[in-house]
Amino acid sequence: MDNQKKILIVEDDQFLREFYQELLQTEGFLVDVAADGEAAFSKIIEGGYNLILLDIMLPKKDGMQILKDLKVAHPKSDNGPIVMLTNLGQDALIKETFNMGASGYLVKSAMNPDQVLGEIRNYIKNTA
Repeated sequence: MDNQKKILIVEDDQFLREFYQELLQTEGFLVDVAADGEAAFSKIIEGGYNLILLDIMLPKKDGMQILKDLKVAHPKSDNGPIVMLTNLGQDALIKETFNMGASGYLVKSAMNPDQVLGEIRNYIKNTA
């Protein structure tokens, strides 16, 4: 990769956070992580991410609240798409995240790591 893409992983589960971090770093991505919603929000506000993978169930501030807060607070530098990466798969919730600005929705338990990686590559490619 000539121009390294920067990805923020927002995941409170330490195992999954480290797993996705290692998976993406192995693929050549620059990876930043946040374990709770407040840390994630401040990183998102700083900006500069090509892609943000956002869990919904988070301590301190959940992913839905982050999407709401981003409607009124604008990052210092632009970010790429926000893709929800969660185990919650209810249709109403999925629709609500899209209405609030999410660009994608991946259900962790329904995808293997290669599928998640394929989706991430597609989102990154479409933002290039």
